[in-house]
Amino acid sequence: MVRHNVYFWLDPSLTDEQKTSFEGGLRALFEIDVVAGGSFGKAAATPVRPVTQNTFDYALVLEFDSVERHNAYQVHPEHDVFVKDFGPWFKEVRVFDTQF
Repeated sequence: MVRHNVYFWLDPSLTDEQKTSFEGGLRALFEIDVVAGGSFGKAAATPVRPVTQNTFDYALVLEFDSVERHNAYQVHPEHDVFVKDFGPWFKEVRVFDTQF
C-alpha cells in the first residue's frame, strides 16, 4: 500500500467560494479508479510545538494498493484536470509518500 500525503498552502486571496470549489476538486480525486481511498482536511488548531507544522491550508491523503497504481494516478487525466484547474491557486505544495 502507498499513502500519498499532499499538503497545500493556497493563495491567501482566495474567496470562500473558491475554497469550496477546491474542496470539490479534492473530492473528485477520490473517484479516480486507481485510488483505493482518501480524505482531506484543514490544519488542526493543536498547540504550537517545535516539531509541529500546521501552517498549511489543506492536507490530502490518498491510498493506493500498489506503487504502480500510485504511478498511474500521477499521469491520470483527472489528476491532470485537478492540477490544471487549481494549480494557479497553489502557493506551495509538499508531497510525502509512504509505502506500507
